[in-house]
Formats: sequence, structure tokens, C-alpha cells
Amino acid sequence: MVISLGIVITVSLAVTVYSFYKKVFYPNVILNSSNSTYIFIPTNSSFEDVKLILQSENILINEASFRWVSDQMNYTNKVLPGRYEIQQSMSNRELILLLRSGRQTPINVTFNNIRTIDKLASVISVQLEADSAALIGLLSNDSFLSEYDLSSETALSLFIPNTYEFYWNTSARQFVERMAEEYKDFWNETRLQQSIKIGLKPTEVSVLASIVEQETSKNDEKALIAGVYMNRYHKGWKLEADPTLIFAAGDFSIQRVLNVHKEINSPYNTYMYSGFPPGPICMPSIKSLDAVLNYEQHNYMFFCARDDFSGYHAFARTYSQHLVNARKFQRELNRRNIRS
Repeated sequence: MVISLGIVITVSLAVTVYSFYKKVFYPNVILNSSNSTYIFIPTNSSFEDVKLILQSENILINEASFRWVSDQMNYTNKVLPGRYEIQQSMSNRELILLLRSGRQTPINVTFNNIRTIDKLASVISVQLEADSAALIGLLSNDSFLSEYDLSSETALSLFIPNTYEFYWNTSARQFVERMAEEYKDFWNETRLQQSIKIGLKPTEVSVLASIVEQETSKNDEKALIAGVYMNRYHKGWKLEADPTLIFAAGDFSIQRVLNVHKEINSPYNTYMYSGFPPGPICMPSIKSLDAVLNYEQHNYMFFCARDDFSGYHAFARTYSQHLVNARKFQRELNRRNIRS
């Protein structure tokens, strides 16, 4: 009788140990189409929120065992936000150790060809947890931007187009603060000295670079175009940059700038107002920024697109020569039936 009772206890204990071992160490993650996937846990999520995320992705084999092990490992009270890479066949212990550690997989965030703050906020909010409305709010707040010697009009110059590594749960403020550090790194001593040498502030370099960015996609002629605008600037001419009219019109689909666009009463209308616009008309690339800092010195005062539609430009020293080039291009526009 005593022996039988001992056997029962031993078997019962073995079953308990096995059950415990299975809950903790057996695979409890199943992925249908790959060896790994990512889950995103928003800031301020509860354990129940995490369960819903895992359920929605059909990741868990046994939800009850996940809950039990989470209780034992105190994960139910220690949920950390972020983007986590979940591997095929992870055990509950492996999964919970990952989620509880906060050991995220970072994201490469890329942005370029941005025309407005609203567009930037939209692009970033798709890649990070940062809220687009919060980002727009910060970049429209002159008091906040004054910390970086910027305003709502020059805020776009804070962002240097590139690819940056972030954790997914980066907030809007954290994103801007990180970009401010990148801005400082870009404007190193060499570039600051070059800015002083050409007589422009960094924000003015950004404004002119944004115009150059919209004038040409050809990196090998950006310094040449920058030189034309610097020649006009030094002579006290209006810049008369067509891309500023498109920005003033707020219609980025315009292909052909017309005289009616020159009548738009906007500080961004460089046909109407002298000097630089109050802010950049797009987010200039590093190539365009460096092209302004190292603009080519020459005697050209005019340029227009070549009539071969190669993307390159024809340059002229005199207005009469410029008219010849411009008429060639206008005839080609008419031939291709490009009216607006």
C-alpha cells in the first residue's frame, strides 16, 4: 500500500514537472509563412493588449500556457513597447524573455523628396510610432523651434535626407531631437566655415539648396545652377525661380509655369519679392546643400531647360541669348502639348 502510494506520488510529481517543463520550454510560436516576423507593441500597452496582438497575428499555439508563464515570469506587469522579431518555434520562456527585455529590432528610416512638413509627418508616422499630428504640432511651434534657431518657416531645413536607424516606439519629440543632433553633425566646422565664406547662414543655404533641388535632378549641374542664383543675389536681382511659384501656388503637379503664376502674392514668389524666400520649398538633398556651399563661380545669369528634355539646362550670360534658349524649350512644350 505504501509502495503504491509512493508510485502514485512519483507519477503525479513527474506529470507536474513535465507539464511545467512543457509550458515553459516547448515551442509555442508557430509562423505560417516565414521563419520570423515582427510584432509592434504600442506605448502604454497592457498585457491584455499584447495578447490581442499575438492573437491577431495567429502566433501562439497555446494562449493559456503563454498567460501562465507570463504570470510566473512577471511579464504581465512589465510590458515594454517596441518592435520585436519573433522567431519560429520560440518557447514561452524565449518569447517572454525577449518581450520583457525590451530588446527591439531597430528600423532603418528613410526620407527624401519631401515638399512640406505635412508630408514629412505622414512619411515618418508610417515608419515609426511617432504621431503625425504631434510632429506637425512641434514643427509649427516657433517657441519649440527657437531652441534650434529655427522657425515654422525654416523647420524643414532641420532634416537632412538620409537613412537613419531608430527604434519603432520613437515619439515625435524624440524624432525631432534626434534629427537636431544629425543636423549639428551635418553642419560641422568645415561646412559652417564654407557658409560664412559664401556669406549665407545655414538656413539660407537650405533655402537656396531647396530651389536648386527642384530645378534639377542632375547632381553634376547643381553647383552651376547655384552659381546663377548667387550671381543674381549678389547683383541685387530678384531670384525669379520658377519652383518658388509652384510652391506658392501649392500645386506640385504644375509642369509649365505661366505668367499668371507670377502674380501670386506670396513671400515665396521670387518674381515679386527680392532675396530668399522665408523658408525652403522642399527638403534639399545633401548633394544640393553641398552644391550651394561650393557653388560654381561663372558669369551666367540665366538658364532654362534644354529642348531635348534631357533634364539638363542651357545657360546664358545675356537676356537675349536666354530668350533664344527659352523659345526653343517653349516650342518643344507646345509640340508635346504640355500646357500646365
